[in-house]
Amino acid sequence: MRLSVIGCGYLGAVHAAAMASIGHEVVGIDVDADKVAALSRGEAPFFEPGLPEFLREGVASGRLTFTTDMSAAAGAKVHFVGVGTPQQRDGYAADLTYVNAAIDALLPHLRPGDIVAGKSTVPVGTAAGLAPRVAETGATLVWNPEFLREGFAVKDTIDPDRLVVGLTPGHEEAADVLREVYAPAVAKGTPFIVTDLATAELVKVAANAFLATKISFINAMAEIAEVTGADVTQLADAIGHDVRIGRRFLGAGIGFGGGCLPKDIRAFSARAEELGRGESVAFLRQVDEINLRRRDRAVLLVVEGLGGQVFEKKVAVLGAAFKPYSDDIRDSPALDVAVRLHGLGARVVVTDPEALANAARVHPQLTYEASRDEAIRDADAIVLVTEWDEYRRELSPEHASSLTSGRVVVDGRNGWDAAAWRAAGWRYLGMGRP
Repeated sequence: MRLSVIGCGYLGAVHAAAMASIGHEVVGIDVDADKVAALSRGEAPFFEPGLPEFLREGVASGRLTFTTDMSAAAGAKVHFVGVGTPQQRDGYAADLTYVNAAIDALLPHLRPGDIVAGKSTVPVGTAAGLAPRVAETGATLVWNPEFLREGFAVKDTIDPDRLVVGLTPGHEEAADVLREVYAPAVAKGTPFIVTDLATAELVKVAANAFLATKISFINAMAEIAEVTGADVTQLADAIGHDVRIGRRFLGAGIGFGGGCLPKDIRAFSARAEELGRGESVAFLRQVDEINLRRRDRAVLLVVEGLGGQVFEKKVAVLGAAFKPYSDDIRDSPALDVAVRLHGLGARVVVTDPEALANAARVHPQLTYEASRDEAIRDADAIVLVTEWDEYRRELSPEHASSLTSGRVVVDGRNGWDAAAWRAAGWRYLGMGRP
């Protein structure tokens, strides 16, 4: 099938490459000429495992092309819209400027029978407002939210855990077309859920709100553990055995970040207020506040570990990306901790396998070091803030001891063996751990 993908950022580029890999003819369209040029060369403009290979294969096969010309969308059967919906600068609500611009630019090139499939994360009610404009062309609007995890986005696109298609009554045939688009996944028995437009929009924001709530819940328990002497990791293990709760996303630490969860829960709160139901999701404000407080706690632990004074002390910060297997620094707790320590006068050295260039563009005041060992060398304290394997699994306390006489580690992700570090002579400080 011929497909177009409008918006070739993180979501769109991955979706376009994945659809080409399963045999579709795909054109990706974006207003950024430099991004389009890189993608046309088979180069990923951001770090995502597996994506470069899919891009190169798709471009080389001729099934995957990229352009800045919206007229290239003409002739496609399905048009996926995957542009960004950032937080508004003057409030919590989502900025729909890019969504509206994409639809406006696409409308002249639609034909009767075409399907426009929204993938952007939008406030509930957005699709209902767009549908009549699309219908005037004879095309049909559906909403097909994405559920990508950065670092696993290629797999999540080709082999998703569920597919959701929201549509208006009388347009059920659009769901059949989407079943053809996702034929390999459907053939595997992937749940294919057909809903109304509003439900499809809510599925994504509700999922993100639930995950954020679960993470902040265990971090709230970490705050209680810190004043009672309890161990939040043992607590998480114990309650995680309850099948109604589960252990995943019960890792206490410095909290969540990235380009989705923080802005999505804020936009959800803002939309609920607009609908007159702000009280229904009022708890999300607390979820957000708990999340931000854990960054403060990590900074305080560094100050405590260094005897109350961090001025001119070298602090090695292990991580800049908001999560491993990504170079995304949007609302990164790791980078936030580094910036706050720098503001207290510490000599902060940040290391990360993939995100240093992005971090340096946003925070040039920090010092960056590509080598983990050089970052640690002669450090007064080491802070784990992103769970890359080379920090969490491959750095032993004995090796760290050979690089510095400093003996303070702050485990912002509770990813290290506290007993092992203490046995090696280090002062270990964790999040919600005695």
